Amino acid sequence: MRKFFLLFVLSFVCCNHTPAVDVAKDYNSIHNEALTFCRENQFNQDFYFLIDMSIHSGKNRFFVYDFKTKKVSHQNVVTHGTCDVFEANPEKYKKAKFSNKVDSHCSMKGKFKIGKRDYSSWGINIKYWMHGLESTNNNAVKRVVVLHSWPAVANEEIFPRYSPLSWGCPAVSDEFMQVLDDKLKTVDQPVLMWIVE
Repeated sequence: MRKFFLLFVLSFVCCNHTPAVDVAKDYNSIHNEALTFCRENQFNQDFYFLIDMSIHSGKNRFFVYDFKTKKVSHQNVVTHGTCDVFEANPEKYKKAKFSNKVDSHCSMKGKFKIGKRDYSSWGINIKYWMHGLESTNNNAVKRVVVLHSWPAVANEEIFPRYSPLSWGCPAVSDEFMQVLDDKLKTVDQPVLMWIVE
């Protein structure tokens, strides 16, 4: 009986505790909603930016989605905010927290309009203003939460290591920022950025 019990335990361990395998997320409903939004609001309908903050910061979670080919054309890692100004945040590297509060250093979620190209003292010295379109992010300009690059951000996945933390900006590598800048300079209509969790 004891031998049978040990075999049962071993079989349970082998069969039920295998390492978790990453399964690609299905963003089709988000892509469809994004295209509808762009059509209804006179935004660019060639591509948009999707950031999924539920993904580990050492993995690709900034996606450039092409509406015409219905494929992701570019992807890379991106930072999230420390969110530790008004309360302790011991999980700050592991999980993004969100707040629209000024000076919170938190990430913000929701839809943004990518605005004016401007000078940045960070990275390749280019930033794009982000205009929050929802109650969860309408303080973006006041908080100076912008799209910019930072040499400390890797240009490839670094999992299981984490990306550095920002003060709420979705900061990317210098190389990826050049890709984004090249794309943004080709469009006449505003580009949608959508940050989800």
